[in-house]
Amino acid sequence: MLKDTLKTLCECDGISGRENEVREKILELISGKAETKVDALGNIIAFVRGRKGSGKRLMISAHMDEVGFMVTYINDDGTLCFSPVGGIDPRVCYGKRVAVGRDKITGVVASSALHNVPKADRCKVPSLDKLVIDIGAADKEQAQSLVRQGDSVYFDGGFISFGNGMIRSKAIDDRAGCAVMTEMINEGVDYDTYFTFVVQEEIGLRGSGCAAFTVEPDYSIVLEATTAADIPSESGADRVCEVGKGAVVSLMDRHTVYDKGLCDAAFELAKQNGIPCQTKTKVAGGNDAGAIHISKGGVRTAAVSVPCRYLHSPSCVIKEDDLTSVYRLAKLLADGIHRNDL
Repeated sequence: MLKDTLKTLCECDGISGRENEVREKILELISGKAETKVDALGNIIAFVRGRKGSGKRLMISAHMDEVGFMVTYINDDGTLCFSPVGGIDPRVCYGKRVAVGRDKITGVVASSALHNVPKADRCKVPSLDKLVIDIGAADKEQAQSLVRQGDSVYFDGGFISFGNGMIRSKAIDDRAGCAVMTEMINEGVDYDTYFTFVVQEEIGLRGSGCAAFTVEPDYSIVLEATTAADIPSESGADRVCEVGKGAVVSLMDRHTVYDKGLCDAAFELAKQNGIPCQTKTKVAGGNDAGAIHISKGGVRTAAVSVPCRYLHSPSCVIKEDDLTSVYRLAKLLADGIHRNDL
């Protein structure tokens, strides 16, 4: 069921600031299971009444947006200039299939043919401003009949199961966290809990700060996908975390030093319940915890993530067992926060 929910959400499109399709699907999936409202920025704030209260206000959060592009200009030859929305490595873009605009027009990210590139530049990765999107239009007029400036552009990467329990898709960052929260809401909770599906994480943690200000939580658990660099060319600490070794509990990143009590509790709960668990071996990246933990008077915050190869690409790769580990650990940590003085 968790895998099916992830597939449903990954197949939705929603770059930062254009999360409508994702938001509508989530509201449909949790209908009747939570008291929901959508704020002015587009965050879903869902309150699930538990079978009992604890006096603690817990907010579990994940972001709805994915990285992508926005059309900025239409060239005379019908190709499209674009700007990235979120952090995207140019190396994952060239030759990739994309979907453009409301009608999901098929396009391909293109650049000069190799034989037209000076020899000195052939081993260099072209910058994003040197790439265009080819939608097969004959000229500017035809392109303008199909798309317009400001249209969203999404990676067109299908959801595929492969190998030994592996999953490949675009937008696993952070539809994985959204899928876990959706399943938790539908299963029901023992204690009153706020779930926030937030917007615009990829361009500066914008939605989560607003949501935390509204909810005023005492505690927060951020559910994410985080970079695994466990490929053969990397070793030791450079692997950061590894696919197949369970949920990732972060200790520190570029935005947050995580609450030590919550981190210790997460590792202990994982050990007691036989849940594979690891941490990151480098201080890198960041997530919505960076905005949440400094909201108002401060929020005790933990992050539990699924390790993901090739993050921010059309071919994010995770292991289904790791996603299940995140789900199990998030539930246990949430209950532990309510039951104990962590």
